[in-house]
Amino acid sequence: MRIVRLANFVTPRSGGLRTALEELGAGYTAAGHDVVLVVPGDRPGHRETRAGLVVTVPGPVVPATGGYRVITARRPLVRLLDDLKPDRLEVSDRTTLRWTGGWARSRGVRSAMVSHESLDGLLRLFTPRLPGIGGAVRDPGGPPAPFIRTLTDRLNLATAGSFDVVICTTDWASAEFRRLGVPNLVRVPLGVDLTRFAPSRRDPALRRTLAGPSEHLLVHCSRLSPEKRPDQPILALRELRRRGVPAVLVVAGDGPRRRALEKLAGGLPVRFLGHVADRDEVARLLAGADVAIASGPVETFGLAALEALAAGTPVVVSAHSALPEVIGDAGIAVQGGPEAYADAIERLLARDEEDRRTAARRQATRFGWPSSAAGFLQAHELPVPPELPVFIGDRQ
Repeated sequence: MRIVRLANFVTPRSGGLRTALEELGAGYTAAGHDVVLVVPGDRPGHRETRAGLVVTVPGPVVPATGGYRVITARRPLVRLLDDLKPDRLEVSDRTTLRWTGGWARSRGVRSAMVSHESLDGLLRLFTPRLPGIGGAVRDPGGPPAPFIRTLTDRLNLATAGSFDVVICTTDWASAEFRRLGVPNLVRVPLGVDLTRFAPSRRDPALRRTLAGPSEHLLVHCSRLSPEKRPDQPILALRELRRRGVPAVLVVAGDGPRRRALEKLAGGLPVRFLGHVADRDEVARLLAGADVAIASGPVETFGLAALEALAAGTPVVVSAHSALPEVIGDAGIAVQGGPEAYADAIERLLARDEEDRRTAARRQATRFGWPSSAAGFLQAHELPVPPELPVFIGDRQ
């Protein structure tokens, strides 16, 4: 079967979405399917990868996103899709590419929309726009304004009506569809590379370059954009240092808020690494950290947090996101701001190191890419190879 996948907001520096696209595509390919991924770029291109053929089509840069592009030209994309003749269509963009569900239906092609973000959460985060570091944002906790709920419901019903199946990766992500009684909703978790991200990747020499022998190493791996709330780890570090806790922070990632964050971190022991392209280097960084911080309040899964757990590092996360159901008891979910994050970090540091690292790794082993690929194939109503563990609906 030929599975054609469409995705916007993907660049060579993308994080979780690019990883998910690559790993799931590799799983489809290993299962014997012909896989094509179509993404935007600055010029047309084709390249073969372990995840199948990647086709790049021209797409403009979205302002103030740090380089993200989108496919906006419909007619060329329709011609491309007609030429590719997919048996299944998988779309990872609930906004600008939603119309492709109609194209698939008109051609008799089964289609799936993968929900990588919460519209309800994003609208509540940015509306109304309030002053704050890294952009005008607010925490998404509490009941939404009526107009937000109305708009979210309208868009989500349109999405569900355009595709044969809507795939969500967590219960938290599926909640906005469940409340509407959407019948074509399935839940399939993403996974983590348990070989690359492992406690054995701990590199004492790397750690010595990042923290002193008596210092606690904190890590934040994320795109530096407003919805990720990258200010929270910095403010939490400030609070820890005020309390006399000898902690340092390493920030791996880049984005439109980096300059503002560097200014916010002035006078604090914070090192900005920028985008780290080498995944093995990321694995070594996470394995050497004492605590990772994933502060995004609208994360629908949180691959970076799961990678930290796989590396044996506990995680402090936002309680407003889907991450509490991903991290289980291998981390702490925070309701408040910097003081609450500092409290959670201190509580994790107070745990026996071997116990907290063992718990982190044990939680991560519940999420593997083979199981995730099998679940996605089942959602596509495609056969699942017998060697793949199947997941849909509830964790194995």
